[in-house]
Order: sequence, then structure tokens, then C-alpha cells
Amino acid sequence: MDMLKGMNDALSYIEENLGEHIDLKEVAKIALCSEYHFKRLFSLLSGITITEYIRRRRLTLAALDLKDSHVKVIDVALKYGYQSPDAFTRVFQNYHGVTPSAARNTEQNLKAYPRMTFQLTITGGTEMKYRIVEKEAFKVAGIKYEVDMVNGLLTPDYEHMMSSISDEKMKELESSSTSEPRGVIHVTANYSESAEGKTAFDQYIGAAVTQAPSGNDSVLDVPALTWAVFEAEGAWEEVEDHWQRIYSEWLPSSSCELAQGPEILASKKSEIWIPIKEK
Repeated sequence: MDMLKGMNDALSYIEENLGEHIDLKEVAKIALCSEYHFKRLFSLLSGITITEYIRRRRLTLAALDLKDSHVKVIDVALKYGYQSPDAFTRVFQNYHGVTPSAARNTEQNLKAYPRMTFQLTITGGTEMKYRIVEKEAFKVAGIKYEVDMVNGLLTPDYEHMMSSISDEKMKELESSSTSEPRGVIHVTANYSESAEGKTAFDQYIGAAVTQAPSGNDSVLDVPALTWAVFEAEGAWEEVEDHWQRIYSEWLPSSSCELAQGPEILASKKSEIWIPIKEK
């Protein structure tokens, strides 16, 4: 519950400071967690990045400000962090579909992105089986894709990533596994958010190994971490649902937060590995 209150306190702080510079380190401090944890959790729970949320809220309020004929476009632009009318006009038109000047028309249709709040919803007692694992450093060796996510869509998409790996290569990766989690694993690492609200990360499809293999495989060094390991049986849609429940149900009720590190889907045992640390 403390986590839920912290997230909503952070959103209140953002709302009160949309016309000012917003330091996400300060926002995370109000949410009682690390900046990495706040950004990642917000993105997973809301479906958009925190920077994109702030941008949409500012453009919503900017449209309301422009309804006052005495307010200059340049003043609205500066208020919401744009250094020139041209930059503001471009972003405003991309979002609302019209220029700031046209938005003054009282009959003009505009977009509104409401303020967000987080609530705890009890949907039924479906148990989650997990264990806590203290694991020494290891490596992931395999195929690496640099992935961008825009409006919830991956580029390249997961189907493309998987289909581009031959059956022979998948067998090779599976046989090269020398460390837990065993078999072919899917690893999301180096998650980042741009100032424009876009997300990017490295996706590895490979195997956990103790020593980097010779050859052309990409290698990710994973430091010693504490992991929450969840059983995740079922089809891909069920795994995705289970993954979502980890962030929306298990984390808020635990004494842990996300640690900065990769997230792993192990296919051999159908497990989700999440790096955690004590708050």
C-alpha cells in the first residue's frame, strides 16, 4: 500500500508542476523508490512512459490555456517547456491535429489526456508461485536485437526476431546453457526512455553461461543479483498476463522494488526472473 500511495503522491507532484521543470529523480524520491524502478513500473502499469505521460498532460493543459484569446502562443510554449513557438507548434499539431492558433476556435475538436491515478483492484485469489534466488554473476550469450517501442509496438516485433533464428541455432543455444536459468532464455536488458517518451532496450535470445563462448554470439554480462522467480505456465498470452500481475499485484504487496538489471523469461521451466532489492 505504501508503494501505491507513493506512486499517487508522485503523480500529484507532477500535476502541480506541469508548468515547471520536472526532475524525475525528485519524482521517484516522492514515490519512495529508485528512478529506475519508478520509470519501469510506471511504463509497465500504464502502457506509456512517464515522459510521454507528462508530455500528453502538458499538451492537454496547453490547449485549455489557448482558449483564452489574451494568452500568447509563445507564452504557452515557454510555460510547458518549449523554447520556440515553432517547436511547440510542431508537437502540438502532431498531438491535437491542428495548430495552436486553430485551437483557439471554440468549435475545434481537441484531445484531452486525463490525469492518471493508480488504484488497487482485487480481481480474485489466483495464487502466484515464486521463490527468491541469490545468484552470482553470469553471462548471456546469443542473438541480440536492438528494439524500439513506439505506441506499444516493438520494432522489430517478437515474431520477426524468433523467425530469423534457425532451428539449428536454437538447438545450439539450448545445448550451450551451463547456468541457471537453463535452456533458451529471452532477456530484456538496458531499458531506457528518451526525452520524447520512446523506449528502447536490448533483447537477447540466448543461453545463460559461466564463460563467454568463442564465436560471433553477442554477450551480456549479468551482475550478481537477487531474483524473484515466478512460475509462468501456459500460452504466451497467459505468460504476459502473469508478467503484468507481478508488477501490479506482487510488487505493491512486497517489501521489494525492481533492481536495475535484465528481466528474463526462461522457456525450459516457463519461469519469469525479475531482479529485485529491498526497499
